[in-house]
Amino acid sequence: MRTGRKAALVTAAFVPLTALAAPPAHAAAPATVVPVQVTGDPAKRFNLVILGDGYTSADRAKFRAHVDKHLSDLWTIEPFKSYRSYVNVYAVEIASDESGVSCDPALSSPRRTTPLGMAFWGGCKEAGPQRLLTMNANAARSYADLVAGTNAGNRQILALANSDTYGGAGGAYATASGGNALSALITPHELGHSLGGLDDEYDYYQRGVPGGTYTGPEPESIHHTLLTERQMREQRKKWWRWLGERSESGGVIGRYEGGLYSTRGVWRPSRHSMMKTLGYYFDQVGRERMTQRISGKVSLVQDHTPTGAPVGADRVLWLETAHPVGHDLAVTWTVDGRKLRGGTRNLDLGDLRLKPGAHTVTATVTDPTPFVRDPEIRNSPALTQSRTWTVDTRIKTPPQNTPADFGPTTPTDRPVGAGDVVYAETTHPTHRVPVVRWSLDGRRVRGGERSLDLKRFRLRSGTHTVTARVGSRTRTWTVDANRPTATFELSRAARAKGGEYVFDGPFTMRLTGADDRPGTVVNEFRVDGDGWFNYFGWPTDSTRPFLFTENGTVIDHLTYGRLGKGRHTIEYRAIDAAGNIGRAGRFVVTLR
Repeated sequence: MRTGRKAALVTAAFVPLTALAAPPAHAAAPATVVPVQVTGDPAKRFNLVILGDGYTSADRAKFRAHVDKHLSDLWTIEPFKSYRSYVNVYAVEIASDESGVSCDPALSSPRRTTPLGMAFWGGCKEAGPQRLLTMNANAARSYADLVAGTNAGNRQILALANSDTYGGAGGAYATASGGNALSALITPHELGHSLGGLDDEYDYYQRGVPGGTYTGPEPESIHHTLLTERQMREQRKKWWRWLGERSESGGVIGRYEGGLYSTRGVWRPSRHSMMKTLGYYFDQVGRERMTQRISGKVSLVQDHTPTGAPVGADRVLWLETAHPVGHDLAVTWTVDGRKLRGGTRNLDLGDLRLKPGAHTVTATVTDPTPFVRDPEIRNSPALTQSRTWTVDTRIKTPPQNTPADFGPTTPTDRPVGAGDVVYAETTHPTHRVPVVRWSLDGRRVRGGERSLDLKRFRLRSGTHTVTARVGSRTRTWTVDANRPTATFELSRAARAKGGEYVFDGPFTMRLTGADDRPGTVVNEFRVDGDGWFNYFGWPTDSTRPFLFTENGTVIDHLTYGRLGKGRHTIEYRAIDAAGNIGRAGRFVVTLR
């Protein structure tokens, strides 16, 4: 946790929220828990609990719209996109007597009595930065505790303020304003702090004031260093495994000066990333850490044959694992240290013909995600877990009349994307393995033991149906294989021909996304092959188009839309609610 001077910045670094005042007497305001996304038992999932503050009963629809916008953006950002299936989301609608939060936007603005006591200026403090949005931690915990099955170990609290002012904070809990044009991008940044333990990559402390030269020792931060690229490689430290690769946030993973609120003397991995500039993705270094932290909140082994006592050699051992959205976890079995072939989630011990006596059987579950390269992280409990049984051939397993049926499955209440992996666990008879039979659009297809990877079918555009059958039972999923589309609209050009536009001065660009299904469509663009950037309209008004000028537009000491004179290629695309990414369009502009 960062404290003191370094805890007060922009969408802020770590803030000691637990040090705030005792809960206000009005902390018992009426509240309703609304499940937004439920992928499984909260005791076995990572639970994102979103609290609202300063929303009256009349503001309930507004709060829900803010939650939807924040989540729609979050699910397009890795690793949240790939691990969305690990996450339950609950909104806690807290009825405030007053609309809005304290000291918004100025210290002279009203102090409001709200359930969470949210306030800008670090809690209405004269020395606090305007954008530092704090809350009462004890009240936040009390309301989060209303979500049954969640606790400090398996949840993350995010509080949204009923405000259109830019601001937020990250620490034990994350906060963000609900309705600013950039608010939905504040959320993943603050989760980078609160969940990921990532630091700010800003090269200033106070906006508009250069940060000076870093004079401290080698930072503990995983994404800041004093080392050169050669030293990182030779010493195998920091982000040496990613050096030279194209950054997910644009450019190349390397060594860029500035960070930790210093302009010089310390270096970060990417020119810009989520932790420096809102709108870009996490780079690989931040993404690896976030993958570790999200997965660390979820047991890879969701359920299994009990291990507390020896089992007979005449039965089936089984595992149920977590299921990322787009890939399967890997399972390996060993018997007395000898690795078996195949990677099934069920092992029929009768097929092994074990010698009389006791044996040790171990199943190891590993996440093979390419988001992680550090073996220490890969081998940590977040990404690798094992279960071990003692198998005794003298034990006879009594027969159980367990009918073949479904266990946990991919939720069927919303369409899955064309690149998703659909899974279906089953019941667990002691002496046999229920078979899952898959069909796609009515045609039998071969799937995995408990999953079907849709990517391998390269589905044509349209709507498809996947059905799983276990015995006489079926589950059906709708597959959305229609890509969303994005269109652009430019202000009047001096000359336009064949997808090329010439401007003699500033120009605007508006992107509009469309899809064949309900749900928010998120638009993105990139310039000259740089990182994809979230199209949020304009920082001061989400309904206004994005403005490009030669020197950019300075808003609150940050520059937006800088585009130097010359010829540039702008690409644009859309992402729909099912996670499908539309084909990128492009046009060329010349600013002269």
